[in-house]
Amino acid sequence: MAPANTHVVRQLQQLIYYHLDNHLLRNALFIAGRLQAYDPKNADNVYLIALCYFRLGQLKSAYDSSRHQALKPGAHVGCSYVFAQACLGLGKYVEGAHALDKSRGNWIRMNSWNKHTESRRQYVPDAAAIHCLQGKLWQRYRDSNKAIDSYAESLKLNPFMWDAFVGLCDLGVNVRIPNIFQMTPEMKRAFSASSSEENTLETLEESPPTNPFSQSQSANNVNTNQPSSNNDPFTISKNRVNGDVRPNFGIFDKLNIGKASVTPISDGDLDMSSFDTPTGADTSFGHDVYLGKEGGDQMATAANGIEPPLAPVRKARAGPALGTDISVDGPPKMRSNTISSRSRNRAEPEEVGIGRPPSRTHGIGERKRTVSGQAAPSVSAPTTANLAAVANDPNGLQRRSTRLLRSITRSGTLATRDEGELKKKAKATGTKGRSTNPGNVGRVVSGNRIHSDSTGIDGKEQRRPSASQPSGLEHKPKPVSSEALKEKEALTWLFDLFSKLACAYFAQVHFRSQDAIQIYNSINLSQRDTPYILSQIARGYFEQGLYSDAEKIYARLRSIFPSQIEGMERYSTSLWHQKKETDLAFLAHELIDVDRDSPEAWCAVGNSFSVQKDHDQAIKCFKRAVQLDPCFAYAYTLQGHEYISNEENDKALAVFRSAVGVDSRHYNGWYGIGQVFEKQGKYDFAEQHYRTAGGINPSNSLLVTSIGTVLEKLKNPKAALVQYTKACDLMPPSAIARLKRARVLANLKQPHAALEELKLLKAIAPDEANVFFMLGLVHKMLKQKSEAIRNWTIAGNLDPKAQSHIKEEMERLEDMSDEDYDTLPM
Repeated sequence: MAPANTHVVRQLQQLIYYHLDNHLLRNALFIAGRLQAYDPKNADNVYLIALCYFRLGQLKSAYDSSRHQALKPGAHVGCSYVFAQACLGLGKYVEGAHALDKSRGNWIRMNSWNKHTESRRQYVPDAAAIHCLQGKLWQRYRDSNKAIDSYAESLKLNPFMWDAFVGLCDLGVNVRIPNIFQMTPEMKRAFSASSSEENTLETLEESPPTNPFSQSQSANNVNTNQPSSNNDPFTISKNRVNGDVRPNFGIFDKLNIGKASVTPISDGDLDMSSFDTPTGADTSFGHDVYLGKEGGDQMATAANGIEPPLAPVRKARAGPALGTDISVDGPPKMRSNTISSRSRNRAEPEEVGIGRPPSRTHGIGERKRTVSGQAAPSVSAPTTANLAAVANDPNGLQRRSTRLLRSITRSGTLATRDEGELKKKAKATGTKGRSTNPGNVGRVVSGNRIHSDSTGIDGKEQRRPSASQPSGLEHKPKPVSSEALKEKEALTWLFDLFSKLACAYFAQVHFRSQDAIQIYNSINLSQRDTPYILSQIARGYFEQGLYSDAEKIYARLRSIFPSQIEGMERYSTSLWHQKKETDLAFLAHELIDVDRDSPEAWCAVGNSFSVQKDHDQAIKCFKRAVQLDPCFAYAYTLQGHEYISNEENDKALAVFRSAVGVDSRHYNGWYGIGQVFEKQGKYDFAEQHYRTAGGINPSNSLLVTSIGTVLEKLKNPKAALVQYTKACDLMPPSAIARLKRARVLANLKQPHAALEELKLLKAIAPDEANVFFMLGLVHKMLKQKSEAIRNWTIAGNLDPKAQSHIKEEMERLEDMSDEDYDTLPM
């Protein structure tokens, strides 16, 4: 087979990237197939077609197409990465992790931080992304140590790798957040280099620009005063193109860079500042400026490929006498010439001597124009009489023709002039944007400007104004490294935001829900009213058992973001606990309409059937959620509770174990296993699993109450009382914990303490029949028969089904002796 044409390959790759960037995945896959058929042995082409399959969700095709290249020693980084991503989705975790290890030598030193812009992409992942993917693979494989190592390495290289931080928190690692969200050595080096570049450019702006044709600037005797405006398009300015700092040349440089021949000028002939060409507004051509041997051509076409217009050529005509008013002249006619045609109209060119900047010369008959459009005076052959007439007229205006004659007259001819008078007339006007350095030849700000030269007519250097002397050309240095400082401030702001979010998430994962809610509320409103943070705040209330508060936040979340799916399984459970059948059914229908392939939607549907006591349909819905996402632990837990309701304890135990197998820190699964053992009468095993769940979530009052219940059944009421008291401290409004604590106090012969607890409980749950029944028993212990009968009557009215049991207690009260009061069954 003939070797592939690299130009064809490049064009096809470019088309693939174009369609991928525009999310035209089918088009990208089609072209990738053509590319692989044209050059099947190229690993880059294999990577592209595998990437197309992966983005289309065809994991098996991505796995098959990249497998050969990914499993080679020293494999292609892109192929290994796509192969590992496919393995993550297909459940082949070890194979994917080993594939990444085979290409480790190719990616271990890659870092793409700050290299992604609107016009540039890094399509091959760097070390931080690959470490994060490895962590996910090892976490799914339940190798926590390797997962933690991979996540830690990812965060060291890129602290903004949020998935890696979440993975560490989900694994229960006690991370030190301030050590994570800070500048990495790579970032510090980048800012240091940026500061050095900008400092170098500031130094260049404060010093005379170097002539690219000169070897010694001291031999030029040209004016090197600094411009007084930072907006001068002719000076070097800082432009960032893909992170680089490049000089922005002006029109003169664009036209003349790289030219090596001009009209011959002898030393001392001209004052270069007299050749300023008048311009209007800023005529710089954007930021895309390039340097090199073809820099002039590229800069001339920088603005959308349009060549900048040349200065108008002046036509020869009889010039007016010196001192004549020329304001009545019309604007000069303009025509477009190329640089080559202009050079043909000049005198015979010769090579520029060392130290002489490139410039354009104007014939005596040529004319210029000012900014206002008025024609500048043309210059005829100067005479000694004319020069003397101008010099002897101190009150006359200084015309441009006069300045031009001064500049073109030999230094020997004007040596007899009064040097002090010339210096007096050579003061700078301080006009904004003015520059008299040799690189700025060909510009004037106004038609009546006065020059300030650093060299006298006799060639001697004049004294520059001191710092105390006011001067229009005095330069005020700009703040150094302003761009780097702004980028550093932006990074500081991002680190602060990420640190707050990380602290809140860390507190949430460790079930310090109140702390997490406070941190989330401290974030500014624009960030707080986002789906992620609102969902996390609602989750905090949910974990505390404050289902009505969680429902309010979830309802607000859905009013702002109706298509939100993440976290909706907890919203449906909050409605389930409050027995809001209608709201729950409406939520389930809406979620199915949004995304019927999401496990959260099917969990909501299952809860809707569960609240209606249709447990079989609920189990089917939860099974569907597990099919959609086998790693969705909460769906296993809800399915297990439905099995318990159907008294299918063995099936419930199996799905609860599946839940903790997917997520070892899923305390709901450990709690479900404890429930199954408790129902089976295996209280020791139940206590063990309850304590495991409580160790993961020590702030959950229900888990602590369950431990107390098992201890009470194990005939250990004092230990149970400790657990109930702890549960009441964790959640004062907890009715179940207070009711059980009152019962234990009564059994421990502490009726007065039990009575105080029940009074608090009556205020919390005024419609609970069990509270009034317990009050009747305590009053019976205290020999308060009338109070006991009154509370039992209220309990019977609240729960008619308990009337028979209450009637038995009332009859027993009439037959009891004084000794029987001390042995009340609770």
